[in-house]
Amino acid sequence: QLHLVESGGGLVESGGSLTLSCTTSRFTLDGYTLAWFRQVPGKEREGVSCIDSRDGEILYADSVKGRFTVSRDMAKNTMYLQMNSLKPEDTAVYYCAADPYMVLGRTCGKAYDYWGQGTQVVVSS
Repeated sequence: QLHLVESGGGLVESGGSLTLSCTTSRFTLDGYTLAWFRQVPGKEREGVSCIDSRDGEILYADSVKGRFTVSRDMAKNTMYLQMNSLKPEDTAVYYCAADPYMVLGRTCGKAYDYWGQGTQVVVSS
């Protein structure tokens, strides 16, 4: 179900930064596991980062560790993905997701109940 709204994508040069936002007016994100995924044509959707709002546990894909930071502002009912030192291989459509029951293991998982429509990030070389 597309209940989330992403924003902040765009075109940036290699080495640059972008901040993505994810919010919804349909429910409060507090108490949900929240995640960022990305997908390029022809490839499987990849979990980028996720955060369990109940205990604050955070995971990052190895490909973005040290460059991306996930955070949330519950007062604004919004999750963010700060992306620094962007590389051309970060080019993808980025999606946010939320699930009330997802328990984080070694990865962010895949079966989230709520998704956004995606926002395009293009990193030029």
